[in-house]
Amino acid sequence: MITIAQLTRLPRKFSKYYDRQFLPLLEKTGISMRELHVLLFLANHPGQDTARDVTELRGLAKSQVSQAVEALTGRGLLARRADGEDRRVVHLEITEQGAPLAREAGALLVQAHPYRKKCTPAIACYLDGVEVMNCNPR
Repeated sequence: MITIAQLTRLPRKFSKYYDRQFLPLLEKTGISMRELHVLLFLANHPGQDTARDVTELRGLAKSQVSQAVEALTGRGLLARRADGEDRRVVHLEITEQGAPLAREAGALLVQAHPYRKKCTPAIACYLDGVEVMNCNPR
């Protein structure tokens, strides 16, 4: 039988397991896990493409999202696009250079899921909230 202590540790263990799946990709590309979280969020949530969306729905601090967006934009993996109706809103787009990385990370996301035999790329986006659910936003 599982104890309460074991149950409360489970989300943290899964989060560490999940992050480890991306280590080779992070080492190969030189991006941070936080930057990868932002890239994956944008790839998996069409229409929710502002830094505010990432902050609110992914559970990352504004400063973390801002730093990740700056880094990804500087590497040419993301681009900013002004909103046509509200000049205060800036949309984020994965560039042609960033698309292959987003696809590769998306494939790893599916593989990282412990029930991956039943998981499809369409369902994989639900894993984005794991860190928020265990109160461990990065």
